[in-house]
Amino acid sequence: MTRLKHYRVKPDAPFRLADIDPGETPFLPAEEHHQRESLELLADELDHWQNLLHAEGRRKLLLVLQGTDTSGKDGTIRWVFSRTSPLGVRVAAFKAPTDEERAHDFLWRCHAVVPRAGEIAVWNRSHYEDVLVPWVEGWIGKAELRRRYAQINDFERLLAETGTVLVKCMLHIDKEEQRKRLQARLDDPSKHWKFSMGDLAARQKWDAYQQAYEHAIAATSTAHAPWYIVPANHKNHRNLMIARLLIKVLRDMKISLAPPNPAYAGLKVQ
Repeated sequence: MTRLKHYRVKPDAPFRLADIDPGETPFLPAEEHHQRESLELLADELDHWQNLLHAEGRRKLLLVLQGTDTSGKDGTIRWVFSRTSPLGVRVAAFKAPTDEERAHDFLWRCHAVVPRAGEIAVWNRSHYEDVLVPWVEGWIGKAELRRRYAQINDFERLLAETGTVLVKCMLHIDKEEQRKRLQARLDDPSKHWKFSMGDLAARQKWDAYQQAYEHAIAATSTAHAPWYIVPANHKNHRNLMIARLLIKVLRDMKISLAPPNPAYAGLKVQ
């Protein structure tokens, strides 16, 4: 698991998104059938740890998935959590704010979907949309951006101090890979529902969004809420890396169950 450290963004250290190749595959077995077998085994193990977390009933795990359009957030959720019980894993998707959400502070909608005790929550996009899109589109200035970074750090510290373990993953693909994936959606009528003309508009601002991600990650990767950059050009690699990361995090939590109930000793069901 030492390789995971290479992809963890260190707090207060120089960071360049371009230093990590989106095409890297250090966690990927060579043979495709071994890739699927490995993912199935990891998915089973993740289910085991999720059961223990649920039984312990004290702490929580929050996985934040960020990335450009087509980076694979939906696919990650589908494959990594393919064996876990839906009773212990809850997914929240963050789209453009509704009128009700815009009437509150930008973190308001996040509080409603933080994980409960014993639960894994997965956020498909997140509060980070509110320091990416508004900045690139010119809706907020530098002073407001710095305030939001600080508020995000305070919010995540609150979660950590109240029993939530945070893991934040940036699914890192390159511009050519995004082009291929967008074109595949256009070429397949059954996938048109995944495509939006807004995807092309955002693609025109690729460099600005890459820079915005870089700044946001550098400003908000902390000891209690670290960012990991996940090379995601290869879908199986993306899934395997995130599954391994989550299992490592759950192991490191040293989840302990309550001692056996002595009242049950020798009890026989008739």
